[in-house]
This record gives sequence, C-alpha cells and structure tokens, in this order.
Amino acid sequence: MLMAHPTMLRHLVAQYETARAEHARHSTKQTARRLDDATYTLCVSTGTRSAADALAVAGRRLAAAGEAGPARTGPAQEPGGLAAV
Repeated sequence: MLMAHPTMLRHLVAQYETARAEHARHSTKQTARRLDDATYTLCVSTGTRSAADALAVAGRRLAAAGEAGPARTGPAQEPGGLAAV
C-alpha cells in the first residue's frame, strides 16, 4: 500500500485546516469547494472516508514518524510525496 510521505501528509492536514477555518469564517461556494477538495485529498491519502478519521490516521502516522509538530506549509520534499510501506 502506498502512503503519503509524512511531509506531504503534514501539508495536507494544514491545507484541510486552512480550508475549514476559511469556510467557518466566510461560507461561500468557493470555500465549500476548497474544503470538499481538501477533505477528499486527505481521505484518499489516508485510506479513510471521513475528515475525522483522516485526521486521526494522519495524527498517528505523523507521531510514528516523529513529525507530530505544527504542519508545514511548504511543498513535499519527496518527489510525488509518496512513500511505500
């Protein structure tokens, strides 16, 4: 199974959190779409079907990788952002 590299996973979590906050502040069709897109990508990257489950899986994977700190906003450092497990 392919899993997102921890750096990419941190970026996806940050992207989701930003989209969620923007949508909470000012709900529009655009912010809803960004939130839906971020949720979908995070779920696909963690093999889950809900944002809550995706965040839980991401948290466990990041903790296991020793990367449980604040999310980075830069691009993934691995080509494609994937790591085989």
